[in-house]
Amino acid sequence: MLKPYLDTHPEVAEALTDNRPVVALESTIIAHGMPYPRNVETALRVEEAVRSQGAIPATIAIIEGRLTVGLEREQIEALGREGREAAKVSRRDIPFIVAAGGTGATTVAATMILAAMAGIRIFATGGIGGVHRGATQTFDISADLQELAQTDVAVVCAGAKSILDLGLTLEYLETQGVPVVGYRTDSLPAFYTRDSGFAVDYRLDSPETVAQALRTKWDLGLRGGVVIANPISEPYAMATEAIDAAIEQALQEADAQGIHGKATTPFLLARVAELTGGDSLESNIQLVLNNARLAAQIAKAFVQC
Repeated sequence: MLKPYLDTHPEVAEALTDNRPVVALESTIIAHGMPYPRNVETALRVEEAVRSQGAIPATIAIIEGRLTVGLEREQIEALGREGREAAKVSRRDIPFIVAAGGTGATTVAATMILAAMAGIRIFATGGIGGVHRGATQTFDISADLQELAQTDVAVVCAGAKSILDLGLTLEYLETQGVPVVGYRTDSLPAFYTRDSGFAVDYRLDSPETVAQALRTKWDLGLRGGVVIANPISEPYAMATEAIDAAIEQALQEADAQGIHGKATTPFLLARVAELTGGDSLESNIQLVLNNARLAAQIAKAFVQC
């Protein structure tokens, strides 16, 4: 049924057929997460980081109506140049962008869906979406969380984006039965910082133990994903006070400008980068690279267990 819609890059398809490790990568970070040309440079560096650990990268997007798993360099460049003009695609948007023959950058949720369609189980990103601050009034909750509850893909990330309500995000994940695993940490990292003050469900200290837990979960028929929270490397972590102040100001500005829904996260990330003099952008890049390397190590262990 999927063949009329799904294009899997030959290198990715061959690796999956041969049971070799593949890591899914999202494309929202290219179109909506960073300015051009840093977005394209970062996307290519992330792919190289996956390769450096012995796995095959599969950057995912919708290209001219095709569900595309594994982008060519020219496609990454085009998506980076298009930037925020490209559609931001989550679960609800996929059929409409495909039916219209459009091009779109996939969020965490949409990337998980396309990865699962192609048979990829491990996915690296920067940070997952979550419950937004003030959600008790707005009900603004990322579709990423519901996708984690139902799609069998593990997401390696630096926790949830620190612009969110991390406590409520963890509560939502618990309700949906999504395990939050800390990689060599007992605390949920908060994207730009290593410690949010909230505990993870389980701590695992090697790619092999993570892979075995994933294999066991899915072998038992327990549907849904797993959050693998990997703290940003110490040299690139930001001071909690500085990032909290920038986030608070960005949130106030978003509220004053009436920004909401899927426009919220790109606005906040861009504004925080401005308020921190670009420091948060560099941290963002480094944490994505760190997650890509770990995801590749887990993917290698997963195909062997």
